[in-house]
Amino acid sequence: MILNIVKNLIHDYSGLLLIVINLFAWILLSIAFIKLLKEKKRLKSINNFMNYIANTVNSVRYGDLSKKIDAKGIPATENLTDSLNRMIETLHDREAMIREHQGELTKQNLMLEAMINSLSDGLIITNAESKILRITDNVTLWIGAEKKDLIGQYLTKIIKLEKNRPFVTWQNNEATINANKVDTFSVSTIPLNYEEKNKHYIVILKNITDQKELENLKEDFVATLTHDLKVPIIAETNMIELFLNENFGEITEKQKFALKNMQVSNKELLELVQTVLDTYKMAKITLYKENIMLKSFLEEVVDEMRPIARKTQNTIDLDITRDIRVLADKMQLKRVVKNLIQNALLYGAPKTPVQISIGEIPKFIIIKVKDFGKGIPQCDLEKIFNKYYSASKKFKKVGTGLGLYLALQILKAHEGDLTVESIEGEYTEFCIKIPV
Repeated sequence: MILNIVKNLIHDYSGLLLIVINLFAWILLSIAFIKLLKEKKRLKSINNFMNYIANTVNSVRYGDLSKKIDAKGIPATENLTDSLNRMIETLHDREAMIREHQGELTKQNLMLEAMINSLSDGLIITNAESKILRITDNVTLWIGAEKKDLIGQYLTKIIKLEKNRPFVTWQNNEATINANKVDTFSVSTIPLNYEEKNKHYIVILKNITDQKELENLKEDFVATLTHDLKVPIIAETNMIELFLNENFGEITEKQKFALKNMQVSNKELLELVQTVLDTYKMAKITLYKENIMLKSFLEEVVDEMRPIARKTQNTIDLDITRDIRVLADKMQLKRVVKNLIQNALLYGAPKTPVQISIGEIPKFIIIKVKDFGKGIPQCDLEKIFNKYYSASKKFKKVGTGLGLYLALQILKAHEGDLTVESIEGEYTEFCIKIPV
């Protein structure tokens, strides 16, 4: 019975229930639609905001640091906008600092460039192939071309050396500029090691035209002067020889003694004049090398020096256990050895030996000349080969200071060397080194 009542109720209210269900469904759909519209609006707002941020970031990217980002009423984006605004402010501050540093660097660069351009020497920066990268103003004047026309050209096609040498080995070499046939220059190349991959070089160009003219004038003056000095000395020597040979009649022993002293003085004076002349000619010295057997060569030199040794009561001892052959200019080498022996006799103690020996060390044949005298102070050892430096005044003797300088230049022309070792109050030993 109850079941029949329920069935009757359902049948009676089924229409109403259906209406209620449909109404509830419509309400739910309406609510969902409204929420969807709100979400779409919110998404559109977020999308617009993101486009706004993107545009602002692009503006900042291209240098507009005056932009600021507004949250546009979207609370969830406040942290993002604050971070981006702080980043833009930081970039703005950094840009200001960079501009300040750039301004300072520009000033320093202009000052450095002005300093470099004010130098009398020209500076050229090239790559490893000698292609010009930078060049100072005075070089462009010497070459007679615009700076823009020289950049990228090969320096080796503009500058020529008397003897062709690799570009990277130029060291104070005399050179000329193709477009400038009047001036003479000196060039040196120095590597710039500031990049590992690309090698660059700085070339220092000096105008030495005035210096060369001055040197030529000085050489001409010295050559003329020494020639004019030699003429009367030789004439006087010849006249003394005639007197000694009694061409003008007999002379007494005292007169012979005086004339012989005059003859020795004249010979020393002639050698002095010749030394001065040779010193100025040394830069252009020409060697005539030949094979020399040192034993017979040194015996010949010692025989010439023994009369001088007798005056100082010294002996000249040759310590030669075996003969050695050397390739050298005989006349120039004799000049060096005689100068060293003469110095040994001059500064060595009387009645002591002057020892001469020969030997070999790696790559060199050596000749040693040793005396036992006052020696040379350590502070003077580095100076004695300087031009015009002489220890003669310390020992109240006559000397120009050119002998050792000239000897060293002769040995350097042989690609050899001259060294000295000395202990005050004991000995002095000079060592001649000639390449094997």
